[in-house]
This record gives sequence, C-alpha cells and structure tokens, in this order.
Amino acid sequence: MSRIYYTKPSITELEVGYATDAARHGWGERCYEYIGRFENAFRQHLGVKHAIATSSCTGALHMGLAAIGVGAGDEVIMGDINWIASAAPITYLGASPVFVDVLPDSWCLDPAKVEAAITPRTKAIIAVHLYGNVCDMAALQDIADRHGLALIEDAAEALGSSWHGQRAGSMGAFGVFSFHGTKTLTTGEGGMLVTQDEKLFEKLAGLSNHGRVRGQSRQFWPDLIGFKYKMSNLQAAVGCAQVERIDELIEAKRRIFDAYAERLQDLPLTMNPQPAGVVNGYWMPTIVVNEGVEFDRQALLDAFATEQIDGRVFFWPLSSLPMFQPVPGNTVSYGLYARACNLPSYHDLTTSEIDRVCGVVRRFVK
Repeated sequence: MSRIYYTKPSITELEVGYATDAARHGWGERCYEYIGRFENAFRQHLGVKHAIATSSCTGALHMGLAAIGVGAGDEVIMGDINWIASAAPITYLGASPVFVDVLPDSWCLDPAKVEAAITPRTKAIIAVHLYGNVCDMAALQDIADRHGLALIEDAAEALGSSWHGQRAGSMGAFGVFSFHGTKTLTTGEGGMLVTQDEKLFEKLAGLSNHGRVRGQSRQFWPDLIGFKYKMSNLQAAVGCAQVERIDELIEAKRRIFDAYAERLQDLPLTMNPQPAGVVNGYWMPTIVVNEGVEFDRQALLDAFATEQIDGRVFFWPLSSLPMFQPVPGNTVSYGLYARACNLPSYHDLTTSEIDRVCGVVRRFVK
C-alpha cells in the first residue's frame, strides 16, 4: 500500500533546470539574479508595487512589524487559532500578542472581538488567512482605519485566495507569504514580504540589507541596525519556475478540494468556506465535524496512520500553549480543534487516493 502524504511539493524539470543554472552560474555578478526575477514575477502575479524575498515567512513578518514601529509594550491583535509563527515575531520585538476568538465558519478573526480587544497599547492587527480561508478584510480595515492601526496580512497559507477581486496579501499595510515545502508554491524554505506603500518599502529595503539604506555609497556602511533574512539565489531559482506554473499549482489545490467536498457532502461536517465575492485557494482541505456529533479526532488520526495516510491536526488555540496565558473565553477557538482535521492535499493526489482518505473519514463521521 503506497503512502499518502499530507502534502509535498510539485517539482518538474523546469525547477531542476533553473536550480542547476543557479548552482553552476549564479555567482559573482549573477548572485542576486534569480532573487530579482522571483520578486518581480511574484509582485506582478499579486498586483503589488513591491516585493522582498526572505528566508522565511516568519522573518518577513518580524521585519515588517519592526518597520511599522512595533516595539516593547505594544499589543498586536490576532486570532487564537493559528500556528505560532504568526505570534512569535511579535514577541521578538518585546510586544505582546493579544489572542481573540475566531468566527465559527471561516476560523479567521472575528471583527467584533478585534474591536473589543483594542486598548491604548494596540499597534496592529494581523489578519491570518487560515488554510486558504480569507478574513473579512472590509470589516477589519474599517476597524484599523477608525483606530489608527496597521492591518497586516499573514497570507502564508492563502496563495490563490482573493477578496472581492484583490489577491490575499495585497490589501494590508504589508502582507507576508510562506514558501515552505508544504505550501502551494515552494522554494523549500522561504517567504516574501509585499507592500503597496512606497515609504514603508524604502524603510524595508534598508532593514532587509543589514541596515544599509538604498543609495548609500560607502561600502559596508550600515545606517541602522537591520536584519539578514535574504532568500538565497538557489531558492529563488526554484521560485521562478514555480511562479511560471502558479496557475497550474493553484488549480490543482482547488481540484483536490472539490473532489473531497463532493465525496463528503452528505456527512455532518463543514469544510473550508468560499462565501460570495471570495476565492479560496484551498491550501489545505479541512473538515470540522458538527457540534453534537460523536467524533474522536485521535481515533481518526490513528486509523489514517494504520492505512498509511498522513492526517494533520487542526491548529491548537495559541493561548492553550504553555508559553502564553490561557484565554478560555475564546469559546469558538477552544471548541474547534478537537472536532477538526486537515486532509492530504499534494498537487498530484489521485482520485483513488482521495477515495481512500474519504473511506476512512466516513468510518469515523456518521
């Protein structure tokens, strides 16, 4: 029985060819060539003015938060159901993440809970587009504007998603993306920071290069303390090939989700939503079993393992982790994770493999 992985990248001869060229020739005066190509191609796809390739999405978020002035004593509001990579950079700067509850249908930030959590110390809101689902950007932007806050998009999982014609990641003060090996588009590790704001980009251009501002003529002269989160030319070469195939990669994710949704539609569960005006890139198909239905998540995961299928837990509430203070009042977040599971979704997942996964699900959700 072949193993069904929960995700893996789609790598073709195009990626291999570009990576080989970068390894053989991408040095000296060509040492940043693929980086520039990748940034430009991704910027054009997203419809933004500026893009900076980074070594990780976490690094991109850290650098972006620093650029907008987040510092010691500040608060940054975000949803409680998320991966820790969205929260950790806040703490790097001496600020505090404030975890608020999420909506039961999208599993993304609840705007009403965001507004209720704002204090004089609040500096920013991070809208994490979870599993490809898109936050209510109109409501969040209205709140941010009225309170003078920066709205940031963590679109690590939302390549291919859009909100009323605008691509996820392109709408906030800045957006960040992940190109980890599990993502729709990959460079192995890596990320991207994008922004429409010219002044913010100029600040980031300096911060991202050890604090050497653009136009500084003195060699090895930093003007401020900066960061070193640059993506390598080798990684960017793979990224260039992936961007050329981006529509194909996104469509594969949507095809896989539709296949799951069709096979599981009669069960008492919900999956990633796609409300009117929204396009969901469906990075990771997710099931949430209805409240009141008998369901044992660990039993399902154990059965997956027996059948050589990789299952993946829905994210825990961040406030339930030992490094943060519990927020049991976030009842939606604390009620979701035990009823939810991510399903395998690599690009070349076959119909028979999807049938295998759904067969196991049907044994545990009735």
